Amino acid sequence: MASNYDRAGEPVGVNDISRISAGSTIKGEITSPNDIRIDGSFEGKIVSQAKVVVGEKAVIKGDIVCSNCDFWGRIDGNFYVKDTLSLKATCVVAGDLHIRRLQVDLDATFNGNCKMISEEEFNMLTTGERPSMYDVPETEVEDDTYKVGNGTSPFTAPSGDEIPEA
Repeated sequence: MASNYDRAGEPVGVNDISRISAGSTIKGEITSPNDIRIDGSFEGKIVSQAKVVVGEKAVIKGDIVCSNCDFWGRIDGNFYVKDTLSLKATCVVAGDLHIRRLQVDLDATFNGNCKMISEEEFNMLTTGERPSMYDVPETEVEDDTYKVGNGTSPFTAPSGDEIPEA
């Protein structure tokens, strides 16, 4: 799958673009070697070896895996983009970005994490492997009690015979 993601220089015909029109609702998984344009609602996973364009009224619940993406709509899911993700002014993104390049217009909304990845890391992520950059190192947890000064909290009231004189 990842080896077919290089389509630079190939002409794209009008019949080579998969399209989900405004008002359409689809659930499932789309996999295409060509461009995909979404203006309706989609729930699932979108995989394109080319470009994905998501219109202003589109709503997506799921992940997008592609070479490039221009995004105007709403998504609750993650992006895995081999090259450039362009978040347009009207977009609302709730999810993580795993991308090589990012372009963000003013007024775009993004809530999530962004991880800049190389082409090799993209290939690993899209083939199911887990790059070492996603491994969380194990750390030893020390005693979690909070101690201040001599071990007593500054917020506890002293007993009657411990009140200092002024």
